Formats: sequence, C-alpha cells, structure tokens
Amino acid sequence: MSIHRALVRPIPQRRHGAQGVADDTRVQTRALLVVLVGAVTVAALAGASPKASAGRACIAGAHAGGYSYAGHQEAHRGHGVRATISIARAPSVPASHVAGWVGVGGPGQGSNGSDEWIQAGIAAMPGRSPFLYTEITRPRVETRFVLIEERVELEQPHDVAVLEMAGRPGAWRVWVDGSPVTAAIVLRGSSGRWAPIVTAESWNARSPACNSFGFRFEDVAVSTGAGGSWRAFVPGHRFLDGAHTVRDLTAAGATQNDVRYAFLAASS
Repeated sequence: MSIHRALVRPIPQRRHGAQGVADDTRVQTRALLVVLVGAVTVAALAGASPKASAGRACIAGAHAGGYSYAGHQEAHRGHGVRATISIARAPSVPASHVAGWVGVGGPGQGSNGSDEWIQAGIAAMPGRSPFLYTEITRPRVETRFVLIEERVELEQPHDVAVLEMAGRPGAWRVWVDGSPVTAAIVLRGSSGRWAPIVTAESWNARSPACNSFGFRFEDVAVSTGAGGSWRAFVPGHRFLDGAHTVRDLTAAGATQNDVRYAFLAASS
C-alpha cells in the first residue's frame, strides 16, 4: 500500500467543561486529524507499523484553533471504550474535518505529562467520502494516522472499540466490527488511568466556514477490565460547544443491565 508523508498540525492544549466552562478536573479532548498534504495516509498497523502524520455551527472565538465538540467523558476510569457509530446526517465540510470517535488519553495525559492517546471512528473531509480511521499519539513518536476503510455510507453502522489487552497492562488495540485492526499499541503506565471519551468533533481551521454533522453513538460501553469486561457507559462530563447538541437516545426506563448508552451528537 502507498504511504504518503503528511504535515502534522500542532495539538492545541485546552481543557473545557460542560457548555465550554473551564474544567481542569477532566481529561481534555484533543485534536483529531492531521492536516493532510496530497493524499490521505493509507497504512495497516498490523505487521507493518509505518509512521505517518496523520448542522451549521460556526464556533467563532470558541476553543483553540476553531475546534468544537459534542459528546461525553465517562464518569469512571476504564480499560476500554466501544460504540456503534454511524452517520445520521450527511456531513457538510467546507473546511478541515468533522468526526465521531471513541478514545482514551489526551494531551498531557501520558507519563510525565506527555501527550498520549488512541482514538478511532468515522471522519469526513472536504472533497472525499467519509472514512474509518484511527489516530495514535505516543511520547517522542510522530502522530500516526491510519485509514481503516475508505468509504462509509450514510447510516452505515460500525462497531468501533479501543481496548486494553488482557494480560498486557498498557498495551491497547483498536477493533472494528469485532476484529482487531492494529497490532499492540504500548502506552506505558496507561493501565487504569483514563476515563474514556465518546464525542463528535469539528475543526474549521479558524476559517469562517461552517461545518455540519450528525453522528449517532449506540451501544456505548466501557470495559472495567483489560480484554473486554463491558458495562454501559455512564456519562460523567459533557463536552458541548457553540450551537451543537447532544440528545440522549437511551430507551426510557432502561438500566445499565439491559441496554447500553446511546446518544446523537449534531450541529444545529
């Protein structure tokens, strides 16, 4: 497969709470995708492990660099996170990207305050079809962006998970539709440290352009142990910027024992 070099955009260091209120007690969300020059990086982590940088709501003056979010952080630390993600509304992306993803870690959340994270989900950029991807950042290693599937259709669901491996503390893998799509990703000291995040994200690169999106997250769950001991996701903190919306889709009267969490994240 062709591997193309790309320009890595600096990761903005920001923390925000519900409705954009400062909140330093929570793991910050982090930049999603790299700015791609020419072609999108296409790579398979399993085996090869190549390096590569990888509704209308304009968020004028919002967070660093034009980023905005609509989603949740889990109330407790965990060893993995999963969700069935689908595109609920065709995205309109005149600038940079939109995405719906699950992940762990963040800027400054690694050992000794380093940047460490893994995220995976569905993204869209100008001039191309939505696609499945994963992004991995480790200390002293260039951010790696991996294209998993080149095209995702409207309302086509994918079960996406980031999960710590059983018997290997601090080693993680990304899973899509029940199969691993990466080799082991070692983030030393990460075991049991992070509260997982499930969110939609938009970046307009500080332009006046308005990106629009709608991502559905269903069967959202976290793992209480390495290897996949799943329970329903418990929202503990909400990311909600600008005119974005987060709507709970969990069945009325449902409990953690009979249904997993579900929500719709969208621009207005």
